[in-house]
Amino acid sequence: MEVSYKNTLELLAVLEAQAEEVATYFLFPEVDLAKTYAPGKWTVCQLLHHLTDAETVLYERIRRGIARPGQVVWGFDPDCWADQLDYVNRDLGIQQAIYHSVRRGVIDLATSHYELAGTRQYVHNETGLRTVKEEFDKVAWHSEHHLKQIRAALKTSE
Repeated sequence: MEVSYKNTLELLAVLEAQAEEVATYFLFPEVDLAKTYAPGKWTVCQLLHHLTDAETVLYERIRRGIARPGQVVWGFDPDCWADQLDYVNRDLGIQQAIYHSVRRGVIDLATSHYELAGTRQYVHNETGLRTVKEEFDKVAWHSEHHLKQIRAALKTSE
């Protein structure tokens, strides 16, 4: 499922490229944002909301793991967030600013902590023991997973 990067530079290259690609999708017209990669799946717009919210959650986990190893962090239910935070009607412009800021924060922390603090551990309430490095890797894996869905939506729904 998740990937592991050889070093900080390799991870940073992936994180930067993903940030650039995601930034373009926030600017797409509504007709493209309404496309989906399969019937009953999230639209491009909803995927962008999810990417933003997940990025904030993963960023917090990374900071907690660096600052105080050993603590418990909690999982979140993406479908519940999509429903209760009203992804369908939520302001995508605000999400764009949040995504950009948080991704910059992830990149900044990765620059100085991916290798230095990568072995620090914490406990995820659902998946158990994790390292800071694994969480950085998950940011990149998670983004790529949903970027593939966005690309598919934009190709198959034309």
